[in-house]
Amino acid sequence: MTSVRVCSVAELTENEASRFVLEGVPIAVVKDSAGQVFAIGDTCTHGDISLAEGFVEDDTLECWAHGSKFSLKTGKPLTLPAYEPVPVYQVEITDGDVHIDPAVTLAV
Repeated sequence: MTSVRVCSVAELTENEASRFVLEGVPIAVVKDSAGQVFAIGDTCTHGDISLAEGFVEDDTLECWAHGSKFSLKTGKPLTLPAYEPVPVYQVEITDGDVHIDPAVTLAV
């Protein structure tokens, strides 16, 4: 599989997560205050909750239901109750568009 255009960078709201489903894979895409774009698995590993409905703070995405914070860079949970990481996807920006390959996760 190859990378898929998800949206334009301009469509992303700073410090908010957006949910996309690519080839059946739910992914949360975040543009931080520095303009960097991240993509992590959208399902909290503690409960079946969409992380895109949570809160972005610095380089973390917090699950709104139970408060687990996940690193946008590594996918690792930084607070309990989650203890399993979510996948992290490589983001490519081409001509102002965000591209992600949902079949390829980054090793962190």
